[in-house]
Amino acid sequence: MSGLGERGRNVPAWVLLAPFVGVFVLFVVVPLGKAALLTLQQTYGPQAAEWVGGQNFRNLAEDPLFWKAVGNTFIFTAASVFIQLPLALGLAMLLNRPGLWGRGAYRLIFFSPQLMGLVFVAMLASIMFEKRSGLLNQLLHELFGVSLDFPWLQTYVMPTLIITTLWMYVGFNMVYFLAALQNVDKSLLEAAAIDGAGPWARFRHVTIPAIRPVASFVVLLSIIGSLQLFELPYVMLNATAGPANRGLTIVMYLYQSGFEVGDLGYASAIGWVLAIVLGAFALIQIRVSRAPR
Repeated sequence: MSGLGERGRNVPAWVLLAPFVGVFVLFVVVPLGKAALLTLQQTYGPQAAEWVGGQNFRNLAEDPLFWKAVGNTFIFTAASVFIQLPLALGLAMLLNRPGLWGRGAYRLIFFSPQLMGLVFVAMLASIMFEKRSGLLNQLLHELFGVSLDFPWLQTYVMPTLIITTLWMYVGFNMVYFLAALQNVDKSLLEAAAIDGAGPWARFRHVTIPAIRPVASFVVLLSIIGSLQLFELPYVMLNATAGPANRGLTIVMYLYQSGFEVGDLGYASAIGWVLAIVLGAFALIQIRVSRAPR
């Protein structure tokens, strides 16, 4: 056994790293390199391609559909960060109250939409938001006299998508915040209360700094997920971008350019722009998380 141990310690490091390096090069480096080359080409299906240099990026800068997709995506992202996450934090604080009865049941109820899957939620939401036959319109009509023909999926596409994701992801993010809140040092909260700090002061100066690492992670997760929005509008709008492209997102436009139009070069340019934006947000998150508290 000692001989085997000696031989194991003498194995060169590159031998142990070789499997990982091989898989990484094959499935990450090569596809990224191919995608980078594609941004410099205009393709006509999978076989025919023409070298165009940086023309794809110049076309993107002048493409109104691309900027429509960017605007829609950033509106959705802003709603995820400034509406969804505060709601998730508020629910977590309610469930973190001492002596709350049925905490586990409430946690399951709020988290349960995640158990159904995004595609199923999108199909269910498309039925609920239908005109006349949709459950939501019928409920609003009975309670407030709202017209049964209220055009959720025709005119208010982005608000509809935001409402659907609130239902699906508020409970998911609540779990992260609840775990962070349960790890806040109670002695610090008690000391702040003894010193005369009110609830808001304790929340601002004790709770927020304590949950800051988790909060920054949840914000980054929400931003990345929102910027990559595709399945939800694609399913809810029956594989379209909705009337007047109101549901068009960056990834949906990438899909349309690459797989419906057939220009994989233009789609790769869109993908690289999105990758750069995601990388910038990741770097900002790293800087924020490392900033002194």
